[in-house]
Parts: sequence; C-alpha cells; structure tokens
Amino acid sequence: MAKRDYYDILGVERNVDPDEIKKAYRQLALKFHPDRNPGDKDAEERFKEAAEAYEVLHDAEKRRLYDQYGHDGLRNTGFSGFGGFEDIFASFGDLFEEFFGGMGGRRRTSGPSRGQDLRYDLEIDFLEAATGKDVELNIPREENCADCHGTGSSSGQRRLCNKCGGRGQVFQSRGIFRMATTCPGCQGRGQIVTDPCRACQGSGRTQRNRTLAVHIPKGVDTGSRLKLRGEGEAGWHGGPPGDLYVVVHLKAHELFQREGDHVVCRIPVSMVDAALGGEMDIPTLTGSKKLKIPKGCQTGEILRFREAGFPNLNGYGHGDQIMAIQVMTPTNLTSRQEELLREFASIGGDPKEKKSWTQRAAELVREALG
Repeated sequence: MAKRDYYDILGVERNVDPDEIKKAYRQLALKFHPDRNPGDKDAEERFKEAAEAYEVLHDAEKRRLYDQYGHDGLRNTGFSGFGGFEDIFASFGDLFEEFFGGMGGRRRTSGPSRGQDLRYDLEIDFLEAATGKDVELNIPREENCADCHGTGSSSGQRRLCNKCGGRGQVFQSRGIFRMATTCPGCQGRGQIVTDPCRACQGSGRTQRNRTLAVHIPKGVDTGSRLKLRGEGEAGWHGGPPGDLYVVVHLKAHELFQREGDHVVCRIPVSMVDAALGGEMDIPTLTGSKKLKIPKGCQTGEILRFREAGFPNLNGYGHGDQIMAIQVMTPTNLTSRQEELLREFASIGGDPKEKKSWTQRAAELVREALG
C-alpha cells in the first residue's frame, strides 16, 4: 500500500514554516492519542501516521530529501517509520511534555527498558564518499556499572519503593487523561538502593568512551545515516541497549558538486579549443580522464562521462559526471594578438568563400592565442 503524502497527513501546505508543522501535529496528536481513543485501531494508525509525518517534516534535512525525491529520498536516512507507540513516545517525550504537560507520555518504569539511541555526526571528504572509508569513532555513552552490574547496589540487593509500589511512576487524573509522573521516591527506578555502589554512587551507570571501527560504504551523501545496532546506551534493568546512528556530512569540494549520484562541474575551455576542438585531461572522482572537446563548442554545452559519478548506495550502478563548458575569453592580449583578432573579425562571410573563410579563421585564432 502506497504511503500518503506527509503534507496531506498534517493538513498543511508544502511551503509551510516549522511552527505551523508543529502546530498541526499537536492537533492531530491530541485528537488521535491512544489514551483518548482506547481500542480504536483507526485512531491508532492515524496517530502513528501523524508522528511519522512530523518526524520527517520537522527535520530540515529529511524534509529537503522528501521534497526533492519523495518517500524514496528517505531510504538512506535510517528512518523507516515507527514500530509502535513506545517508539513514538521515546522519540517525542519532551514534545509530549510540552503538548500535554506529561499527559499520556510513557516513562521509564522499573521493568526492563531499552537504552537511549545515540547520534554521531561524521564529516568526510567529498572524494571519500565515492570510495568508502574505514574510520574509528570515539563514542561517549552511558554503560552499566561494571562493579555492581547496573544494580546500583554494592550487594546487588534493592527494596521495593513504597511510594509507587515498584511502578516507577505515580499517577494523577486530569479530565479524560491519566497523567503519569516520575516517582520522586525512586526517580523512576521502582526500587530503592540501601547500600549504594561506590563506583557509580548508586546510579548503576557510568560514563565511558568506546572506540568503534566503522565502515563508511561507497555512495554515502550528506544526511545518510548508518545504524549500528546495540551501540547506543545500555538498557535499564536488563533491557536491550539502544542503537548508534552515524550521520554523514560531506565536505565541500573546490571543483565538484553533487546532485544525487551525479557529479557536476564546470570546465573552462580556451577560445581556440572551443573553436577548433581538442582534448583535455579532466579530473574525476577516481583520477584523470580524457575529454574530447567538439569543434564549435559553446558556453553552457553539457558533456558527460557516463557512470563516472557516485556509486549508488543501494548498489544500482553509478551516476554520471556532468560537465558544463565555459568558454574563456582571452584577456591582456599583445598588440600582435589584437591585430590578428581584428583581421579574423574583418574576414568576409560570403557563402561562396565559406570553406576558405573557416580554414583561414582557424589559422588566425590559433596564431593569435596559441
């Protein structure tokens, strides 16, 4: 089933500003929130659909890719929608606090819960994106304390929190909503540590740096996200760890620009080569290559090296190298060169003399500028 347009889902125009996107999502989140529509499958899907649309359109880079390429443009961002409500509440926890004052949010409880995802922004050279690269990343993250194995207790023993009965939350009713807040007695853990571990002061967590070897594949572009499963922060109470997302940024190149998998550049050509044709050594992503300049080439003419662009990240061939010709007008001419160019300009254009005129013009241009 084809996905709906994200702007249609939120009911906004394509040129709308971020504040209006946020406002539209707030209205839909309130209308289709699962606490307000218990057991309503259609409302659940609309709630998930609105969250997915907001996730894309409130992010400037994702929105740019979506506007340019549609849903296909999001394939390499690492985002493919939300698996369920817990993913949505985990991603937009602070936003729901702002929207509803905590109503309907899902906070960490005393049971096993997944660790936080992490993001690492990696800048690589433009040309490295064409060949791929192996890098080592130094990632600071929270891990379970090695001394107490994440329990926070020197003996490994805890007692149930009396304030929340081990739930990690206390509840209040506000209209149709049931508001959950973190238990002040156990800070959401559901249990109380009576003999805190000295290494982590009873938190069960320590901050450590982890070095990871990561392969950056050929064809990545600015905004590409590489997902490293299980390399985020440690889970709580035996829960699985989060994931690490490496977000790639390409450095600007002095000659090349990128359009999808294509490489675009301008090629300066002398007036002589433009008029008479010739060959030039042209830099590409992987080295130098001969380019044949056709006779009579004009500024703005497009030439291509087929499949000399970036490899497609999904393995679908290569883009092209697209070269726009720019004919260079000579400056600082000598008096002799000016004289020859004036002679060139004064040559008649009578059709019956066309062949001899062309030959003579070529000779004069070469003599003037060669």
